Amino acid sequence: MGAPKQAATSLPVLPESFLPVEHALYRPRHSARQRTARYAAVLFFLLPMAMLAVGMRPAEFENRELAHFPSPTDGWDFFPKLEKWAADHIPLRDKAVAVADGISRGVFGEAPKFDRPQGPVGPVVPPPKDPSLDRPEPTAFVTVVEGKGDWLFLGTDIKYACNPPVAPEDTYARIDRLRAAVESSGRKFVLAAAPNKSTMAPDFLPARYFGRDCLATGRDRFWQDIQGHDVLDLRAGLREAAERNNGTPAYSKYDSHWTHDGSVVLGRAVAEKVRPGTTRTWEVERTGEDDRPGDLAKLIGRQEVDSIPAYAVRPDGEREAPMPPPENDRDPRRFTQDRKDGVVDAKAAMVGDSFGYYSAPYVAAGFTELELRHVDMANKDPQGLARVLADSDVVVLVAAERNLVGGIYPMLKPSVIDVVAAELAARPRR
Repeated sequence: MGAPKQAATSLPVLPESFLPVEHALYRPRHSARQRTARYAAVLFFLLPMAMLAVGMRPAEFENRELAHFPSPTDGWDFFPKLEKWAADHIPLRDKAVAVADGISRGVFGEAPKFDRPQGPVGPVVPPPKDPSLDRPEPTAFVTVVEGKGDWLFLGTDIKYACNPPVAPEDTYARIDRLRAAVESSGRKFVLAAAPNKSTMAPDFLPARYFGRDCLATGRDRFWQDIQGHDVLDLRAGLREAAERNNGTPAYSKYDSHWTHDGSVVLGRAVAEKVRPGTTRTWEVERTGEDDRPGDLAKLIGRQEVDSIPAYAVRPDGEREAPMPPPENDRDPRRFTQDRKDGVVDAKAAMVGDSFGYYSAPYVAAGFTELELRHVDMANKDPQGLARVLADSDVVVLVAAERNLVGGIYPMLKPSVIDVVAAELAARPRR
């Protein structure tokens, strides 16, 4: 006979919670954490229902209608819609959001970040594309800097701020010398610095471009230093113009110059500099739009046009100043108008670069007579330009920031200052 068979051993068929505590497979039926979660779930679902039962209703506080209970015919959309309905119809949700807002602002000093947008629901506007992020790290200055949202910038803004051809100290000394020559002859002197587009629209610059750090250093140093040399700073007026246009900078997207809004700022500032209070009667009215081909777009082989607002100026609040179309050419121009309120009764001579030529009609709105000459005349015929200045009561110079930063503005050449100073001294205004 064989040996008797032993009974097979097996684990008892018992729930884990019924095993002895010392058993390796023992698990408690309900831990304290599980019980807390269950109580919270029951409270979460039953409390809102109880509030609804006693008449409490959810509030429409997000400037929109509350989500409706979904229909079974919505198919698989039923469940997402049910989630939205449930979230919208939790009683006191508006109070909870207010509490969250108060805690976030009071404790952390910032607005809360809710998943659901506050206010009107609309399409999400993506941030402007930054082309620099799709390209290798830049290693050299370029002619045109392509910025965010297809905005274009002149590379010279950066190049001169980083490597000015003339030392800034020499440039400021030449400004002071030219000013002294004009004012000692009995004439008024105004030098207006037209800020670079990169100065007034920095938010549209790309994240990466060669010379980024030295641009900031050179730009900031320039605007700080010129305060001691009585150069007309137009930045505050340009910022105000942008605010009036819903934050849009007073510069063309595809062009290196400012728009007519910038020209109006210049015209007001020059007249106020010569005779404070002149423009208090000015009325400026928008008359339409001008199409301006973008000079920066052309430099990279593109054809782009900016539509910019145009304006009429009524210096005395009633009669319009003659406003022939602004021209960016180099021919001499002359503007005249009758004496009236809001106009300086004086003959002004303005020497301008392209900013000056674009803005000439708006500057002329502040004077009974204005003679305009391109600054290149200082290189070609300094003696002839000196005679034009000598025939005037007011000398106005308009120079792009980049040309002053680089010290290359032709009127600041020592040889030109010599000729102008001699002519003005020979024909003083008393």
